[in-house]
Amino acid sequence: MERNGETILVADDDPYIGKVLNDRLQSLGHQVLLASSGRMALELLDSHDPQLALLDIAMPDLSGIKVLKEIRNRGKDFPVVMITAYGSIDLAVQAMREGAYDFIPKPFKPEHIALVVQKAIEQQRLKRKVEILSEETAKRYYLLVGKNPKMNQAMDAGKKAAGTKTTVLLLGESGTGKELFARAIHEWSERKDRPFVAINCVGLSRELLESELFGHEKGAFTGAYQLKKGKMEVAHSGTVFLDELGDISAEVQAKLLRFIQEREFERVGGTKPVAVDVRIIAATNRDLAAWVQAGRFREDLYHRLNVVQINLPSLRERKEDIPELSEHFVKRFSLETKRNFTGITREALERLVAYDWPGNVRELANVIEQAVVLGQGPNIVVNDLPARIISHASTRNPSSLSYRDALNNFRRELIARVIGETGGNQTAAAVILGVHRKYLQRLIKSLGIAG
Repeated sequence: MERNGETILVADDDPYIGKVLNDRLQSLGHQVLLASSGRMALELLDSHDPQLALLDIAMPDLSGIKVLKEIRNRGKDFPVVMITAYGSIDLAVQAMREGAYDFIPKPFKPEHIALVVQKAIEQQRLKRKVEILSEETAKRYYLLVGKNPKMNQAMDAGKKAAGTKTTVLLLGESGTGKELFARAIHEWSERKDRPFVAINCVGLSRELLESELFGHEKGAFTGAYQLKKGKMEVAHSGTVFLDELGDISAEVQAKLLRFIQEREFERVGGTKPVAVDVRIIAATNRDLAAWVQAGRFREDLYHRLNVVQINLPSLRERKEDIPELSEHFVKRFSLETKRNFTGITREALERLVAYDWPGNVRELANVIEQAVVLGQGPNIVVNDLPARIISHASTRNPSSLSYRDALNNFRRELIARVIGETGGNQTAAAVILGVHRKYLQRLIKSLGIAG
């Protein structure tokens, strides 16, 4: 039978108890590591990775409490449930102080075992989920920090705004991380444990966007077979992020303005007002002030949204952050793709810094991911980068460079290109370049080229 459950370590010196637990847990779909003593339990721990342990508290060779202490000493944090005989409650309490999840007194019913095991597994899964979310959050918000003064100013403004209910307008080019920044504001605020709901306003018709925002009543239009709550209602007590707000129609602009003023709305096809408490963060890469002047965006809505304006700098405005961001992406994508990449060569990093990044941080992430997936490793080299980045760097104005620097840049680019064309064969590269192989090796080392 295929098992989709957990691996559970069971240690009890009573063969009958061991068999009962083994049979019951296997019937629930779990894999059982059965030990008849405390020492055997530790031996199994060395060769397996259980997600839960059931330990008899009074085994003769090594007590359950000593096994529990050793489990914790080895850095294992999975739940441990103690099995106690009548009159051993004091020992069970001691085990709880040592970090046991729960205890089960003998005699026990199989149903009781199943319930305790299920709750312990659910708690462990929830704990791991929280840890993963915390790790992902830390990874995401790492991209917002750096040495650039403009980004640091934006961060300071975002943290100040997070402590209020004020509407925030994020301005910046596509790919600068506006949704990421909005999520950061939400996490910094008192609403962090409530919903964060993002709505991309691009590409939705007026009817669809209105239904997305405010929901609709059953029968409001063809295909509306049941009541649907809108994102504003779903996000009650949380945050709503309206991305690319500059693209919404005049009709939706009017309804959004009324909602911001009154903090209530009517579902499509409805007549009853629905009041909600949400914090609005809007974002656009449009020049909304110019659109107001051109009559394409409501001036009153613009002023309602533009209470706190935060401008996110483009990546070409924060080039001092490119090395740190690049190294972060190398680690992240190396882990995700299970490739053994550890860094970026100096020459490749120079190319990344020289490029103008029209796609901003999103484009940088894509470039690094591609290099990690297709490159040889352990470092990203120039030839792992897209042609547009290599060619852009080679067409820079050389007047700002010294003769020696310009010459070294040319040598570095030429040698790296030829090595790439020969698949890393330095002997073949030396023949093409018309130099001795040992001389080529010295050039590779002095110019910092990954050969």
